[in-house]
Amino acid sequence: MTDVPALHFSNNVESHRYEAHHGDKLAAYVEYSQLANGVLFSHTEVLPEFEGQGVGSAIARHVLDSARADGQAVIPACQFIAAYIRKHREYVDLVQPQVRAAFKI
Repeated sequence: MTDVPALHFSNNVESHRYEAHHGDKLAAYVEYSQLANGVLFSHTEVLPEFEGQGVGSAIARHVLDSARADGQAVIPACQFIAAYIRKHREYVDLVQPQVRAAFKI
């Protein structure tokens, strides 16, 4: 993995996704649905030219930190987000205990 490019993050509410941009280029996004009991992350996509540079991990960290800051529970339906939580145990508390088993967290 090379150095992570300088990214800026935004919540594109109309498209229901968090986005990571490098300059004016879209580098990655995480699609979500806002539910009554938390935020469901459904899909993560890193654009091909940014693969292997840590962009996926950077946006995963950003969306999980945003959920924590907003006091939201996380439902990691996206396999990438679930795997990130499994590897980075400091985010396990964002997933409700009854939801953890479904995503093997």
